[in-house]
Amino acid sequence: MSSDHTSDITVVHLMRHGEVANPDGVLYGRLAGYHLSELGRQMADRVAEHLAPRDITYVCASPLERAQETATPIAKAHGLDLATDERLIEAENVFQGKTFGVGDGALKNPDNWKHLVNPFKPSWGEPYVDQVVRMKGALDAARDQARGHEAVLVSHQLPIWIVRSWVEKRRLWHDPRKRQCTLASLTSFTYQGDKIVSVGYSEPAIDLVPVHLRAGAKPVKGKSKAFGA
Repeated sequence: MSSDHTSDITVVHLMRHGEVANPDGVLYGRLAGYHLSELGRQMADRVAEHLAPRDITYVCASPLERAQETATPIAKAHGLDLATDERLIEAENVFQGKTFGVGDGALKNPDNWKHLVNPFKPSWGEPYVDQVVRMKGALDAARDQARGHEAVLVSHQLPIWIVRSWVEKRRLWHDPRKRQCTLASLTSFTYQGDKIVSVGYSEPAIDLVPVHLRAGAKPVKGKSKAFGA
């Protein structure tokens, strides 16, 4: 029997988790104990419903609770066990557990300056290149698990955006406000054989996402970018 997979079409959906219960507004990063809010659970259910007709044979998530909880209804809808891949985890960040944002005074604190010297790496957290390596590894592993079918991987905004930027040959450093990776969105990588031939983006739960948290403050449906052979 031939093991030639060069013509197989496999789709790997890289999903961002739903809304998290975070009343104190901290940068929770890789901290344990941050679960989906009630709205986040509705987002997860909505995407599970959206994906129910799809030929999904593999579902996997970051080990963090919010990702596991987002992936669970998708796995359940397809009668699959939920796998875990450490490579899908949130990016490491030295400001984890703190409030850190524009206008909150963090940039005026001299203790933070040493972490902000190189935005291109970035100096405050896990290097972008390292994120690409682990995320691309997770994507390819899911491709192999779901050859000729579809897979869903639940991860986090920054790693998803970084691996998409690398695949689409964009620079890795960027303005965080311009990431196209809304809560519960799907960034879908289509493989022909072992090669990614297109990237699509959709927002099945966009009506549930608070307006100020939407990518570009407007919905995007079915956007796709194809690559030449």
